Amino acid sequence: MQHEFTIQVSPEVAAYPDRLKDSVAHKNGIPKTEIRHIEILKRSIDARQKAIKVNLKLKVYVEEDFVNNPIKLPHYPDVSNAQEIVIIGAGPAGLFAALRCVELGYKPVVLERGKDVQSRRRDLKAINRDHIVDEDSNYCFGEGGAGTYSDGKLYTRSKKRGDVNRILELLVGFGATDQILVEAHPHIGTNKLPNIIAAIREKIIELGGEIHFETRVIDFEIKNSQINGVTLFDKSTIATQKVILATGHSARDIFELLYRKKIEIEAKPFALGVRVEHPQQLIDQIQYKCNVRGPYLPPSPYSIVKQVAGRGMYSFCMCPGGVIAPCATSPGEVVTNGWSPSKRDQPTANSGIVIELRKEDFEPFAKYGPLAGMYFQKNIEQQAWRVGGETQRVPAQRLVDMTNGKMSVNMPVTSYKPGLTSADMSTVFPGFIHQVLQKGFGAFDKSMKGYLTNEAVVHAPESRTSSPVRIPRDWKTLEHIQIKGLYPCGEGAGYAGGIISAAIDGEKCAQACIEALKP
Repeated sequence: MQHEFTIQVSPEVAAYPDRLKDSVAHKNGIPKTEIRHIEILKRSIDARQKAIKVNLKLKVYVEEDFVNNPIKLPHYPDVSNAQEIVIIGAGPAGLFAALRCVELGYKPVVLERGKDVQSRRRDLKAINRDHIVDEDSNYCFGEGGAGTYSDGKLYTRSKKRGDVNRILELLVGFGATDQILVEAHPHIGTNKLPNIIAAIREKIIELGGEIHFETRVIDFEIKNSQINGVTLFDKSTIATQKVILATGHSARDIFELLYRKKIEIEAKPFALGVRVEHPQQLIDQIQYKCNVRGPYLPPSPYSIVKQVAGRGMYSFCMCPGGVIAPCATSPGEVVTNGWSPSKRDQPTANSGIVIELRKEDFEPFAKYGPLAGMYFQKNIEQQAWRVGGETQRVPAQRLVDMTNGKMSVNMPVTSYKPGLTSADMSTVFPGFIHQVLQKGFGAFDKSMKGYLTNEAVVHAPESRTSSPVRIPRDWKTLEHIQIKGLYPCGEGAGYAGGIISAAIDGEKCAQACIEALKP
């Protein structure tokens, strides 16, 4: 017989199956000898009290053998000769749209401006070591999209958008650990995600789909408000009446193209701020209320949300045991982001700390119409590049110094490989952003006593939290409200915020596109 229980135990008990069996037997009045297997369905850590607990949802097999049914991929037919659907972008939205096309018997033709995951590594090394930014191959552009080298965080609050478990199970089918089905805040790790992305690509190609790297789309062929094809960087064209546009939140050239062609887009509020790095040991001490983190606890994350001067200020994309990376997509700008390896075993923790922006904040760039937010974002990134010495060195300031408006006379070594330039953050950000950040860190310290310390270093800016543009689509057909056959998709279109929600949206757009193709 199978029973489901929710139980709270110590980290030590959770770590050892035999101890867990003892605890389940004792708390539920089941003879231990009758428990043949315990399957952990969900796991989370409760660190609110001094005695840290692990919350577990369990399936307990009592006098019944456990049969392991490994996750299998769906049946994917050969689509070599099937009708084609063009997908622009090979991030999670584009790749999962392609998989869904194959599953439903259609041939995806994926056009990706960047390189495959392995080739991208050389260009990431060039940013970190030589400060060279390749506009087509970087932390944001290339196979797998921005999430591939931003550690594959899989947590999403968008549970109503679609079947989250389906996406997680597909990732497991392509090689991810099945622990992503269990953890409350799953992640894969930058060291492991590229192999999973490559496995998805190989499956699509094996079944007759196409993926073309280093293939930038520069124009859309439109007649009578119907998409008829796309023009590539070499001036060649691909005729098609169905295009899934999944180019990501940093595809500024696509936003510019849509604006020039008078294809309707709209400004979208987003969040912007800094990336703050602490010693991981300090975050562990604050969160776990201990001097030394025990062997059964993972490096601690944190999540803070505050209202400061009438604006939301919150942690974003927090990376325990992680690294800060240079994520510019064009020369002449500085952008930061963070990632963690699968073990989260680096000595530092970092998180984006961002504030909510409003459309009225973009007023100085109103001449750019719906691109005003994008130019607001771009202006700060270019200013950071100038302040940093016109390199990928990031403007940086110790955290207490920033809140006091004091220059940091010496800077520690941080995980950001291109290096730091000591700077006053008021020279990077507009006054209202700087002031909210200064005030907000005091509020953060009230929630996490010890957070406000000069051991922490502020790196600027964290600016690519989400797309500054929304590409409007019909809520039912998912087509663009003006152009038939064009399906705006994922983060870049303003309909997702992370790997899982982007993948869900990719599947939905593929499904809608195929529904429109059916007789």
